[in-house]
Amino acid sequence: MTRANASRWRPIMDWAEARGAEFSQTRDGQGFLIEQPKALPGPLRIEWGVSQRSYLPGTELRMRCEMGLHHDLQMMVLCRALMENLERAVFEAYTDTLKTRVDTDTPEEMRWLVMFPKFNNAASQILRQRYGVVGVTKELSSAWIEGELGEALVQASQDLLPEGHPFVLMSMRGNLYLRTEMSEADLPKVQALVRLLEVAAREAQRVSGRLSEGGAWPTTTSIAWTPSTRPGDVT
Repeated sequence: MTRANASRWRPIMDWAEARGAEFSQTRDGQGFLIEQPKALPGPLRIEWGVSQRSYLPGTELRMRCEMGLHHDLQMMVLCRALMENLERAVFEAYTDTLKTRVDTDTPEEMRWLVMFPKFNNAASQILRQRYGVVGVTKELSSAWIEGELGEALVQASQDLLPEGHPFVLMSMRGNLYLRTEMSEADLPKVQALVRLLEVAAREAQRVSGRLSEGGAWPTTTSIAWTPSTRPGDVT
């Protein structure tokens, strides 16, 4: 099985090595890991394998770009259908039980939907229809999404991220993270998602720079929630 998968992933392995990255299979041979410490705009980690999130059935592609961004830069864009499903799940989980708060075992993706304001005023109608955007402030979300990233997301909605396809892009803990359902590792799709992540990273870097220059936007609940993040959850 390991040898068969190695052959199946040969195009991805060759692409990774051409980028100066290291490709390795997971121990069970059912997935792979790509690490590129010298990637730009920051060290890149790409994993494909069994999903780590219940809202992504089967297998997923997950990526992390280490950016050293301002730690108050907490923003998320996700598939609108997924956002609506997660909102329902959060509501049901915390109204049907005795819990009175969103506990720290709940993924940030779900907690942020409760904690942070939504940005619903994107200039692009396609962006408004296909994606949900939340962040520690609407001003930060707007600054991130209105521009090159928004254009890339609109483009991706045509084929790479069809309507209803689970997808999450987040800026937190100084890094940028991407998760999406991917039943089979496919080189063109991996390449396209890496390009999308790189655009999001550059735009996040720009916004982070404005924050660092003088705290252009106030923060809200982010500081209170920072200790609840789980260092062991790499993506």
